[in-house]
Amino acid sequence: MYEQVSHSLLNDILSELDPEIQGEGLRYFYTRLGANFYPIHSLFTILYGKRDDFRSHIQHLVETMARQYVQRPEYLRASDLEREKDHNWFLSQEWVGMALYADGFARDLPDLIQRVNYFPELGVNMVHLMPMMQCPQGASDGGYAISDFRQIDSRFGEMEDVQELAGELRKRNILLTLDVVVNHTSNEHQWAKLAQAGDSCYQDYYYIFDNREIPDMFEVSMPEIFPETAPGNFTWNEAMGKWVMTVFNSYQWDLNYSNPAVFIEMLDIILYWANQGTDILRLDAVAFLWKKIGSICQNEREAHLLLQLMKDCCQVTAPGVLFIAEAIVAPVEIIKYFGEDAIHAKECEIAYNATFMALLWDAVATKNARLLTQGVKSLPDKLDRATWLNYLRCHDDIGLGFDDNDIRAVEYDPHAHRQFLIDYYTGNYDNSPARGLPFGYNDKTGDTRISGSLASLAGLESALEDEDPERIDVAIKTILLLHGMIMAFGGIPLLYYGDAIGTLNDRTYLGDPAKANDSRWAHRPRMDWEKAALRNTPGTIEYRLFTAIKKMIAVRKEVAAFADFNNRELLDVGNPHLFVFSRFEVLQPTNRVLVVANFDSAPQHLNLEDISRTAYFRYGSVRDLYTGERPAMFKEELVIPPYQFYWLTDYPLAL
Repeated sequence: MYEQVSHSLLNDILSELDPEIQGEGLRYFYTRLGANFYPIHSLFTILYGKRDDFRSHIQHLVETMARQYVQRPEYLRASDLEREKDHNWFLSQEWVGMALYADGFARDLPDLIQRVNYFPELGVNMVHLMPMMQCPQGASDGGYAISDFRQIDSRFGEMEDVQELAGELRKRNILLTLDVVVNHTSNEHQWAKLAQAGDSCYQDYYYIFDNREIPDMFEVSMPEIFPETAPGNFTWNEAMGKWVMTVFNSYQWDLNYSNPAVFIEMLDIILYWANQGTDILRLDAVAFLWKKIGSICQNEREAHLLLQLMKDCCQVTAPGVLFIAEAIVAPVEIIKYFGEDAIHAKECEIAYNATFMALLWDAVATKNARLLTQGVKSLPDKLDRATWLNYLRCHDDIGLGFDDNDIRAVEYDPHAHRQFLIDYYTGNYDNSPARGLPFGYNDKTGDTRISGSLASLAGLESALEDEDPERIDVAIKTILLLHGMIMAFGGIPLLYYGDAIGTLNDRTYLGDPAKANDSRWAHRPRMDWEKAALRNTPGTIEYRLFTAIKKMIAVRKEVAAFADFNNRELLDVGNPHLFVFSRFEVLQPTNRVLVVANFDSAPQHLNLEDISRTAYFRYGSVRDLYTGERPAMFKEELVIPPYQFYWLTDYPLAL
């Protein structure tokens, strides 16, 4: 968009650019900068326009984008152009992800490079490596307390290993996803060290106060993230004799984005990693980016403006790179991280569907889909050119952040129901097969979250302990049922490393003093490659899980209805044990897939004639895409065995 004031300023800025970042090679950069500068200028003005140094900062912003474009490798510039032409490329059903720790899945990056073929063997073509940047030992928060944003930790290898891995993945058409922690740094970061030494410039990079007056005002409304291990939101720093805002842990200092220098520094870091061959950047803790007295300091409007500004700037320098919003917040808030008042995503193209994840675990525990159906019904529609990450487990805990209104709508008491789920998954409920662990207990509110591996939460660990083949079978069916849902729901299914071979809780973390008080380490194991080798041995649990999930992925990639274009219809079938929805092809809406899941321990039935009236589904020649067989039926009644799912179609597919 052309606007005189902003483009007059842009002309002045360009005339003052360093000669090193001018020339013919910047053709596409200048085209994108001209197209994006009005929103960039507008957002920068809203956030920082009242500052006397506004002009120098926006000059620095443009120079930062230009320098990173100059440093962008040619093959990445070519990829940018291809993705601009095919701008919906990431909405395809062909993408399937896996999240992992590089030093958990393998010993380090060189070892990981040797194991890359595991991903295409399973069908995974998007690999998310958990944070690898330099962190202090013993105070790293699992890699999220960064002491140097431009170096990886020595335990992973060297920067050259990152580039080699990116190259190996690119050869196999596998996307590389990396983390950038945008909300805070370690207290051992150079900026924090300079602040502690008394440098006022770097003290302005953080929220630092002489006394408790302002911190106490913040504390009135701010919740505690880790109430057991890091109560409160401020930490006294003896070296400075001042209080520092530390929302997560005492060694993680929150960055002050009301300072434009902080924004430009972090944008430079984002673009730096985009230039290392990264396809997708996961931006950590984006809900916390802006702080206001009197608020919970999450989901503020300015946080969204910052993300829009980051996205606009990245589109100028590296438009082929996508953003993931790591915002585990209520459904009404998470949808905003795609962008508000827009048709296309204008903040982050991808967001975690934490609500769907938690609702699936509710269905497993209750053996019914009442809250699952109600919660999905309340999930707002996403924007075009945006998609969900649908996952079952990740490195973090499970929070029970359902909407209380949805819980009441299915006639549960919110507090009592959450307590039931906590008891069920932590083994305090009679006959529960789950072997989860409590995390983050808050004695002020009674809130608790849940840790544990997928297999242990699904009952495989307890079944193996009791050597009970029937319960082992139920656990395997439950694991596959859950995967069947994230593969079909709409979005990118994100597997967690070890889940495809049934990895159980790892309790060795209890022997490490730096980890012993954080139960999340139970589901951050080292990959057992001897166990993984059993995926090739018929009859083993590893084989049953791996081959089933591998087949699931292969089928998903061939079903156009599973692409993500808001092409899902939720169906309330009147049976509380069944979760049912329809997927359809955008170009041929009559081509439909009916997804049916039975969360109960008893078989259920569903009248497909009734379904056909509302979902345009012809049931006469129905078959299951996953098995390739006709399901059990009596006349128009579909029979769904316990813990079973179907992907049903009534039209021919060449699979």
